[in-house]
Amino acid sequence: MSYFLENEEVEKVEEVKEQDGIASIEPLLDNRIVRAIREMGFEKLSPIQEQAIPYLLQGEDIIGQAQTGTGKTAAFGIPAIQHINPDVKKLQTIILCPTRELAIQAAEELRKIAKYMHGIKVLPVYGGQDISRQIAGLRGVQIIVGTPGRVMDHMRRRTIKLDLVNMVVLDEADEMLNMGFREDMELILGQIPGEHQTALFSATMPKPILEITDRFQNDAKLVKVAAQELTIPLVSQKFYRVKNQDKDAACVRLLEYYQPKLTLIFCNTKKKVDELSDLLKEQGFQAEGLHGDLSQAQRDAVMKRFRNGGTSILIATDVAARGIDVDDVEAVINYDIPQDIEYYVHRIGRTGRAGRKGRSFTFANSREIYKIREIERVCHTTITEKKLPGAAKVLKAKADKYLNKAWELHEHEDIELMKSFLQRKMEEEGCDALELAAAMLKLQVGDKGEEIAADEYTKRGNRLGDRDRSVRGGGEGRSFGRGDGRRRFGRGDRDRREDGSTGSGESRRRRRSDSREDGRKWNDRDRKNADHKPSADRAEREAKKRKKREEPGIGNSFPKRKRS
Repeated sequence: MSYFLENEEVEKVEEVKEQDGIASIEPLLDNRIVRAIREMGFEKLSPIQEQAIPYLLQGEDIIGQAQTGTGKTAAFGIPAIQHINPDVKKLQTIILCPTRELAIQAAEELRKIAKYMHGIKVLPVYGGQDISRQIAGLRGVQIIVGTPGRVMDHMRRRTIKLDLVNMVVLDEADEMLNMGFREDMELILGQIPGEHQTALFSATMPKPILEITDRFQNDAKLVKVAAQELTIPLVSQKFYRVKNQDKDAACVRLLEYYQPKLTLIFCNTKKKVDELSDLLKEQGFQAEGLHGDLSQAQRDAVMKRFRNGGTSILIATDVAARGIDVDDVEAVINYDIPQDIEYYVHRIGRTGRAGRKGRSFTFANSREIYKIREIERVCHTTITEKKLPGAAKVLKAKADKYLNKAWELHEHEDIELMKSFLQRKMEEEGCDALELAAAMLKLQVGDKGEEIAADEYTKRGNRLGDRDRSVRGGGEGRSFGRGDGRRRFGRGDRDRREDGSTGSGESRRRRRSDSREDGRKWNDRDRKNADHKPSADRAEREAKKRKKREEPGIGNSFPKRKRS
């Protein structure tokens, strides 16, 4: 049967019908897996899971066409765990992801699925992590979830053995293609010996992806989920390129600059909710956290304070925030990009209600920009990239806030008394009113903060080797490795000097020979003589050393006594 994808006709793939929910696959699964996924909240399977899981459990190759956030990880993760033999402490499954973040997330979800399958070990491998620690961690691992560059690195080092691999998964294959990983993907797939199962998941099916399926899959079954039309509310949407370690500072900066009355901040983990809540409290904000570890009574109390204005900032996970229905939320901050696109829509839909203006801010590091683009594509919206407000702008905003509050009290009954206090202080210190007012304002707003650098995005080149290895640096004429998007210097830049030369030995000699101590230019004869000078100098220095050793009181010689 043939079908059309992206105007390309592909043979050997047939579309499958949707099946029933989780009950339909329970007989095919180990009871321990069923227990784990029910604890994870799997009551109903997503369309991609309904279609993909039965085929993968049967050992079939599949092509899964579905957008980000449709539950693809569980779609291949459940069959992968089912196929693992816990008694065999060797690599059995390889899962490839485009970024370290996705690798970590996928590995964590697989560990949850394997919670009660004792003896199954899952390890994420990616660039920027100590390779020796990874090698040590690979002992006894049955599933690795990694970026192509780092997996290739381990293959070259022979720190992973492929002889027992029976399943390979390519997650977000189109994104790996866009990031320049095609060669690595093909090399990895080509090195898997014997019969094995291949699952490829991709939001789009461009020609190179179809070529990979033709070459490395056998009678693959197509499971396709149509992109869901999601409507974005009328909310101002912005995103900021921020390094993960700068997110806390960026969050504080936005809150200080925009000063929203009610703010919702979404994090992907309960741990981060608690950490951010504590941080904002230390900074003087009225902030509270909301997540699944709180009792129902605690949740109700937190929500009551948020609705009544007792708490101006609520930090929550997506699950905990399902029941939030507050009309006056002025801003939503996506501290973490949600894994499900629908969650993004639900998040920002909590502001801008009832005709009010709303703002949404999203933090994304350089390796997460594709997620922003995917949201734009699926939701037919635009998320504008902005630079974080500078430290001077934030300081001005804080000053304006306090000045406005102060001016609201200029007709208060106690204002005359305050004037007398100020007058007395001015007389004591010999200062004018402006100086004193500026000092008092400084006391309120604090110091100007440090600037927060953007996490610049860099494209990957076509270099072979470990594309995931992190190399910091800057400069012109740089070459780029593929890995995590950080810059990799070419040799020429590493050795380049201010004068434009390369810094090689010959170049250094040339620069050294350009001038003499007396300021005159060296001629060819001088340069010729200079070539022999080092050896002459060395002989002279040795002679001086010998003479010095022979002097009294030096070395092992003793001074001669004077005759009396």
